[in-house]
Amino acid sequence: MAIERIDADICIGCAACVDSCAMDVIRMDDEQGVAVIRYPGDCILCHFCEFDCPVDAITVSPDKSEPLMLSWG
Repeated sequence: MAIERIDADICIGCAACVDSCAMDVIRMDDEQGVAVIRYPGDCILCHFCEFDCPVDAITVSPDKSEPLMLSWG
């Protein structure tokens, strides 16, 4: 898995990671008010969520369990 975890104890619910994720992997959990990983298999290892998190609550692994699907146009 590329995106490993979002630490709910550290997350402040700012949604910066949700806004920065081009693949819609991260969503806000309305009940807890924190970001959660919804579609980990769609992560493309761009690291934008990790870079944009103001409190470093996101861990992205350098490894991906599934190969990236590339298309040639």
